[in-house]
Parts: sequence; structure tokens; C-alpha cells
Amino acid sequence: MTKENMKHYSLSQLREMKNRGEIATPRENADEIELGDEFWQNAQIIMPENKASIHLRVDKKVLDFFKSQGKGHLTRMNSVLRAYVEAKENAKIAG
Repeated sequence: MTKENMKHYSLSQLREMKNRGEIATPRENADEIELGDEFWQNAQIIMPENKASIHLRVDKKVLDFFKSQGKGHLTRMNSVLRAYVEAKENAKIAG
């Protein structure tokens, strides 16, 4: 997969797409779906980026908000920070 055909969406964009019916929920028989040879010929392994471990102090209100959303609050916090970085990077490219 190349950068040209990769797409990035925020969680809110994905939810909107799902509400409009543009994204289907996984089917119960998803394991039974056959992927043709063409799929595997073009498939690429994409390794996740390494993450750095840091000590970060945040406002209690911020931490409580993310924790109130359930398990995975640190992952969500990282996603918000990543979205901010990407928005700033895109603004530099567009500006």
C-alpha cells in the first residue's frame, strides 16, 4: 500500500460514515470470506510505529474525562495528540 491510496479518518468521521451506512459492521461469517489471490499479491505488511514511554502530567479533569470513556484511555489520549499533530502538519502543507 502506498501513501497515495492510504486514507486516514478520525473516530468522529468513522462514526459519521457508519451512521450514513458507508461502513458495514463485521459479518458473523467474516472468517469464511475468501480473499482471492489478487488480494494477497498486493497485500503488504505494515509494522506499527514504536511508541516512546514518557511521564506526562495532565490536569485531573483531562485524565478523568478520558478514563470515564472506559478502558484504553491512554490509547485515546495518544490518538487525540496524533490528530493534533497531523492537523498541524496538514496546515503547513496547505498553507
